[in-house]
Amino acid sequence: MRTGLKIRRRLLTMLSAMTLLFSLIGVRIGNLTLVQGEALTARGVRQWTRQGVVTAQRGAIQDTHGTVLALSATAYIVTANPQLVTDESRFARVMGEILNADAAAMEKKLLNKKLASVILKRQVPRETVDAIRALRNEDPDMRTLLRGVSFDEDTRRVYPKGAFLTQVLGLTNVDSVGQSGLESAYETLLRGKEGSLRTEVDARSRLLPDGKTAYVAPQPGYTLRLTVDSAIQGIVEKVMRECLAVNNAKSVQCIVMDVNTGAILAVCMKPDYDPNDPPRNDIEQLNALMRMTVITDVYEPGSTFKMLTCSAALDSGAASLDDRFTCSGAIFVDGDRIRCWKNSHGTQTLPQALANSCNPAFVTLALRMGTDTFYKYLRAFGIGVRTGIDLPGESAGILINSRYVKNVDLARIGFGQSVAVTPLQLITAACAVVNGGRLMKPYIVKEVRDSQGNVAERTAPTVVSNPISAETSAKMRQLLEQVVSEGGGKNAAVAGYRIGGKTGTAQVYKDGRVVSDVHIGSFVGFAPIDNPRFAVLVTVNEAQVPVDYGSTTAAPFASQIMEGVLSYLGVEKNDPKATAAPSVTVPDAVGMTVAEAKKALREVGLFCETDGLTDIVSAQAPAAGAQISAGSAVMLYTYEREPIQIMDLITVPEVKGLSMTEAARQLRARGFEMEIDGSGVAVRQTPAGGSYAPNGSTVKVTFELPLQ
Repeated sequence: MRTGLKIRRRLLTMLSAMTLLFSLIGVRIGNLTLVQGEALTARGVRQWTRQGVVTAQRGAIQDTHGTVLALSATAYIVTANPQLVTDESRFARVMGEILNADAAAMEKKLLNKKLASVILKRQVPRETVDAIRALRNEDPDMRTLLRGVSFDEDTRRVYPKGAFLTQVLGLTNVDSVGQSGLESAYETLLRGKEGSLRTEVDARSRLLPDGKTAYVAPQPGYTLRLTVDSAIQGIVEKVMRECLAVNNAKSVQCIVMDVNTGAILAVCMKPDYDPNDPPRNDIEQLNALMRMTVITDVYEPGSTFKMLTCSAALDSGAASLDDRFTCSGAIFVDGDRIRCWKNSHGTQTLPQALANSCNPAFVTLALRMGTDTFYKYLRAFGIGVRTGIDLPGESAGILINSRYVKNVDLARIGFGQSVAVTPLQLITAACAVVNGGRLMKPYIVKEVRDSQGNVAERTAPTVVSNPISAETSAKMRQLLEQVVSEGGGKNAAVAGYRIGGKTGTAQVYKDGRVVSDVHIGSFVGFAPIDNPRFAVLVTVNEAQVPVDYGSTTAAPFASQIMEGVLSYLGVEKNDPKATAAPSVTVPDAVGMTVAEAKKALREVGLFCETDGLTDIVSAQAPAAGAQISAGSAVMLYTYEREPIQIMDLITVPEVKGLSMTEAARQLRARGFEMEIDGSGVAVRQTPAGGSYAPNGSTVKVTFELPLQ
């Protein structure tokens, strides 16, 4: 009995133990299969397979006719398996030299034997990869040394035209991710979808002879087709390089826009860089050069803004073409003295006031309209709001809230001060002045196409508002033509064509204060004026020349651009005053006296404008050798380029109307001495206010007692 009981107990114990054991095994199996199954499977796949990324072909960027401006070329990611590298130092020296990479950093990576793969270099050209393969195939020693090297397909971004539409196209980083411009704004569409390549390997990450391969094809990115025309962009790039050099400017900008649709035909900002070889070692410089200043930076537009004031005054009925204005050189608003750029324009009509760019006349127009009316038009012209262009980083500009506007603020806004715009805002509003009164939404992406060339998206022209009537727009076209034919825009004239436009000279602010030594010169023009097809805005920032007004720094270069675009578009000459003019070669006038230069130009059928500073020509625009129409103007610059000559010429302050103490204070603040003649209030000065004179020279000021 006892023996049987013991046996039963032993059997029960064994059964319980076995039950417990199988229960634990079951729990473990359940945990491995149900809880950890997915993770373990993935771990196993990683151990017996090698996964590679197949980069998607990034979409191209094209001009309006399909010319490629940015594309992705085949490249490779060169990797190595540290476990297969036995001589890390020699391997790093050889591969470092071939790849032009840091050998020390490469050797450090190879010392980590726990890794199955390390990246040696990205975006390696096919030629380099072929050279590595050839070396490994032809040299047994290299075959052994480099057996751990492998290649994965990659892409690199190429910009065939180099420094061309640079900031707008933007940049990608080494991972082909957009960093700026269109590359960044359209990253989702351009990048496509990555594919993959998975192969079976052994425990030492070697490919199995009959292992399976799984390939998932990448999906190519979309192609952007822009509104930009490469031919027009090429004209602009060439002229703006010359503009930057001749004016010795801090920067220059240009926008060419389709007047009727808002499409951007060209845009240029210089200085720039070659996106194929950007200065990545100087991040601060690169960030500055990448900025799209035509949409991010604001400035006081100056006299170019007067076309908006004039349009609003005519359209609202606050003025007519027959109105007359008297300019005595200044106008007082709430005790503030607002000066004109000229001592006196006398009595003038509205067309003459616009051609003369008379500040007091436009102060009068702004005050006549009042805040409510004037602001209604400014908002309709898009001032103070973003245009909505399909580019990143746009600024809204600055327009004082109407609740806080004083009369003196309104007066200054009338002639382009106390308001700030981007170049894009200004040209968009200016187009509305001449296109029949329609404010168009600017755009630069015309179409988005898939990898098969099918159109996925298309941008249609959009009317944002109608600030003025078609009748007012027609009047403005006539007035702006007079500005070029008879007024301050003469340097922008194009022989044989009727064009219109307006110059501007804007203040520069630094540390919150106006700097009187430098300005922003600009010109906005339209052609042909009877039926405008395009508008051009040229801005020249802080030109280092003695006369830095828009009429001398910007207008001549806008003329070159308009002439080139009109010729490219096949627009027939339409100026009844001009006969068909043959093309002539611009002679080299640099080094000549002004008289000699005029004679040389006259002999080939050209005339000239000059800044009138000295008698020796130091630069010219267009440059010698350029082909232009007979009867065109050549701008002659006579300033000396030596720093002592440029830096020592200072703008003479306007002191007329000031007391003797205040006149002396202002002159001394600018580095001038004052010679006193008489007493009382200043009535005359030599040199005149606004002119240029050497630093430290004497200004003779005549004072008279006011009449009792």
